[in-house]
Amino acid sequence: MPHASALMTVMINAARKAARGLTRDFGETQALQVSRKGAADFVSRADHKAEQDIFEELSRARPKYGFIMEERGEIEGTDNSNRWIVDPLDGTTNFLHGLPQFAISIALERDRQPYAGVVFNPATDELFWAEKGEGAYLNDRRIRVSGRDDLSASLFACGLPFAGRPGRKEALAEAKRVLKETAGVRRFGAAALDLAFVAAGRFDGFWERHLNIWDVAAGAVLVREAGGMVTEIEGGRDFLNAGSILATNAEIYDQLKALLTDED
Repeated sequence: MPHASALMTVMINAARKAARGLTRDFGETQALQVSRKGAADFVSRADHKAEQDIFEELSRARPKYGFIMEERGEIEGTDNSNRWIVDPLDGTTNFLHGLPQFAISIALERDRQPYAGVVFNPATDELFWAEKGEGAYLNDRRIRVSGRDDLSASLFACGLPFAGRPGRKEALAEAKRVLKETAGVRRFGAAALDLAFVAAGRFDGFWERHLNIWDVAAGAVLVREAGGMVTEIEGGRDFLNAGSILATNAEIYDQLKALLTDED
């Protein structure tokens, strides 16, 4: 593996520790004790255990840093500049159905900007990692966003709201417009991995609305360090808090943004 900084080593170790429990439970979903967390949004025992593992590992290594976590919410630290942003199991529904499209997502926010990110899929042993100014990597290989500039040859990923989530009509209209002009749209159900795939050039772009900060923070670092662009769908810069994200290479950014914001 290329040399990873002390910070990246801490993040990678936390992801791998949490992954051990997820790997044990994956494929045995019928035996999991599962509770409901809103309409069609499940949280499993494995989810909570993974978050606990990450919390303990990161707290031990950087005791002054704060947290914002999907299950625990916000935990203030004494270091006001640094905050961990954690999704212990992105793609919970996939996980519970035995689909190997899920990931652990850990980001470091520094001075309210995404600084470093790890997205790890234990089912495929694919570790995506990036730190500001150091590039983006998949395991031990440097990755870059795609270089496609032809919208008709480009493949995109998106999110489509499921039961109980807002914005279905808008999302379907956006997908329809993009499908009409491109090589296709995929909906895999794990935003962190979708962003990692954009960073690796597997997708040419990704967009979604009504997301949380832990869905996008780590993946945004990956895309930027892989040479891509990340904004809100309408072009604003506050994608961490605005709830919408658009990530592409620079060549097709304007074209995809125009498709998504065209209301005709």
